[in-house]
This record gives sequence, structure tokens and C-alpha cells, in this order.
Amino acid sequence: MPTPAQIGVTGLAVMGRNLARNLARNGFSVALHNRSVARTKSLVEEHGAEGTFVATETLEEFVAALERPRRVVIMVKAGGPTDAVIDELVPLLERGDIVIDCGNAHFADTRRREADLRDRGLHFVGAGVSGGEEGALLGPSIMPGGSVESYKTLGPMFEKIAAQVDGTPCCVHIGPDGAGHFVKMVHNGIEYADMQLIAEAYHLLRDGLGATPAELAAIFAEWNSGDLESFLIEITAEVLGHVDAATGDAFVDIVLDQAEQKGTGRWTVQTALDLGVPVTGIAEATFARALSAHPEQRAAARAALPGPGSAKPPVDRDTFVDDVRKALYASKVVAYAQGYDQMAAASAEYGWNVDLGSTATIWRGGCIIRARFLDRIREAYAESPDLQSLLVAPYFREAVAQGQDSWRRVVAHAAEAGIPTPGFSSSLAYYDALRAERLPAALIQGLRDYFGAHTYRRTDRDGTFHTLWGGDRTEVDG
Repeated sequence: MPTPAQIGVTGLAVMGRNLARNLARNGFSVALHNRSVARTKSLVEEHGAEGTFVATETLEEFVAALERPRRVVIMVKAGGPTDAVIDELVPLLERGDIVIDCGNAHFADTRRREADLRDRGLHFVGAGVSGGEEGALLGPSIMPGGSVESYKTLGPMFEKIAAQVDGTPCCVHIGPDGAGHFVKMVHNGIEYADMQLIAEAYHLLRDGLGATPAELAAIFAEWNSGDLESFLIEITAEVLGHVDAATGDAFVDIVLDQAEQKGTGRWTVQTALDLGVPVTGIAEATFARALSAHPEQRAAARAALPGPGSAKPPVDRDTFVDDVRKALYASKVVAYAQGYDQMAAASAEYGWNVDLGSTATIWRGGCIIRARFLDRIREAYAESPDLQSLLVAPYFREAVAQGQDSWRRVVAHAAEAGIPTPGFSSSLAYYDALRAERLPAALIQGLRDYFGAHTYRRTDRDGTFHTLWGGDRTEVDG
């Protein structure tokens, strides 16, 4: 009888295929299953020399090929398809077995599945996996949720196949039930904001200076050697420097300007609304993609709506480039600060006890938003685990303070020139609102009390109150 496989992967599209290969390359024996047997066979034929694979044709054969407790990784489309696989799989499993969903599941689905399988004596792990196809193969950032017990047996495997930074694996147990998928969702939300801000910096320099894509590629490459160093800045330089083979034009100029999305940005914003956490940078990035996807509406507006008169060009090219760099950095800090606020709120709401500093540690490698300043975030939470906002941590406070004049000049220039910068502008507005001594919310409360008797609180004594607006305007207890 053959030796049982240590872990199994069902769903062998590109991500599942590469994750299975990563496991095998790292010395684990991997059982394989896919609805289409041809995919299983092709993986073994093309990559069988990379490690030990056990090809199976049915779920029954697949489950039988695994050692106990069984570890089953599901890599299929989120939503209904994942539920369908779980429904087929669960009757074949035994108490103590572990089902791992490594897809982009909504954390609420993960919470539901974890509770259901727990009642059946099974462990369910929702693991966020970031890094795309290459990361899945060469070392992703992995964010597993679920029980502590399940992580004891699964963690050493995931830590070995994850990206490694300074000898530390980019994998850590995030917390119970849906914690892992929630953190992955926020990672993707920050990714949306990060890309939008980079795109706005490109737009400002392209339209504001008339710089060519090749010139901008050199600027972004230079930025990647400083405090903006990150995977996204690195590949921005690559994309801007690429020339389309068919036309000889800059690649960025032949790509349709309609951004697509798979839903994780929307989930982040929707969840933030439920939690009462402002994630304005992520929201604006999500809405910017939505706006870009309405070409007919944009064409009608372009034909009918006037723009500003001739805007003054930047006084000095080098100064403007540096201003945009500083504005980009400050806005990125805001996006991360808002994402961390959201994770903290969810951790408190669901009792997850997420170590926020550890998320910065595992995002340093493998994932899409890996960046130099994640080390600074890790240090900030190590020094102050109950940090109210990343913006008040000493390093980030100083960095943003040093760049705020540039930030304001860039946003003002964008407004005068008619260049849309929803990410830069909303981030600056958030910064100013957060630091304001008094906000106009007092007037909003007065209006709410006037038309709906919603009551208000006072600055000089405790309690809630209501003014009799339709009567003699005396104040009564609310």
C-alpha cells in the first residue's frame, strides 16, 4: 500500500496547480484532484519531477490517499463552487480532519463554514493567500484563520512554503474563524488604494509636466530606491517602460482606460461601513475603478462639461516631481492607517485578538503590497500595541508632517488643472479631519435633531438632549 500523502489539493487551475507544486518542491507529498482529470494528469506529466504527487480521479480516491488528520486544500472559485466542494467532501472526512479554503472567500462565508464544520468535528481554515500565480509557486504571503489546534499541524507546512524575509516566514496564525480571510480582504483593499495613488501620481506627472512614459519609468525606478520602495512601484516602472510590439507605442497608451475588479475592494468598503470605520482612500480607489468602467457616461460628460481655463504649469519640474513623490508617500500612509483601523475594529467586534504588527511582518514578502515601510509599521505596533492610528506613530507622524506642504500643493494644482486625484484629495481631507480640534458634525447633529428629533449631546454636561424646534425651543432631556 502506498505511503499516504501529507496534504491534498483539489482544484488545479493556475493558483491550485502552483500551490501544489510549491508544496511538493518543499518536500511534502501532495495528493491531487480536479474535476477535469486531464488537469491532474498534465500537472504530473509536466512537473512530476519536482516532488511527490499522488494523482487521483475521484474525491473518494483523493480522501483515501491522505494521511490522518487529513489536510485538504480547496482552490476553487469563491462562493457557491466552494460550498459545493465542501458539501461533497465533508461526508468523506472524519473527526479532526482539516479543510482549508485558500481562495478569496468573503470572511462571513468563512465564519459560517467554520461554525458548520466545527459542529461536525472538523476543522475549517480560511487562509488568505497573496502573491498571485508567481507567489503561489515561489512563496506567497499566507494568512490562515481557524483553530489553534489546526494551525499546529498545518502551520509548519505553510510556514515552509511561504515567502521568507530575513529568515522569517510570511505566514502567521491570524486568529479564529474568518480572521485570515478578513485580513486578506483588507490587504486587497489597501492594494486598491495603493494602485490608485500610483496611477494618480502618473496622471499628475504625465499631464502636469507632459512627461513621456519612458521618462516616468525612470522617475518611478528612482523612487523605488527610496522610502517608496515596494513591489507596486517596481512594476510601475516596468509597465511604463514597456513598448507595445505591434504598434511601437508606449504600452500604457494602447491599454483601454477601464479598470476591472473582482470584488475584494467592494467587500472592504462595505465591511468598513458596517463597522463604522472610514476607509476613504480604499473607497475612492474602488469608486474610481467603477467610474472608469462607464465609457458612455464619460463620453457624454466630456462633450458637455467644461473644465478649468489654462492652468499654470508647475514652476519647477524637479520640485513638482518631488512634491508628487511626497504626496504619494503621505497618501499611502493614510491608506495603510485606515486599513489597520479596520482590522483593529473587526478584531474587537469578532473577538479575534489579531496581532496587527504580525500582519505587517507577513506582508513584507510574497504579497502584492510588500514594501519597505512595512518594517516601520511592525515597529510601530511593537512599541505601542494599542496605537490609536498609524498616523500618530512617531515615524509616520514625522514623515507625513515633512511632506504635507508638498501634499497640499499637489492637491491644489490638481484641482486647478482639472486632473482628478480622488485618492490624494480624500487622503488629505482625512488627515485634516482627523487632526481638527472641532468638526462640523455638531451642525449635522443639530439638523438631525431639528427634522427628526434624533437628540444630541452637549460639550458641557452628560446626557442626551432635544430642542423643541417646533415650539418654544426649550431644551428637554432626550
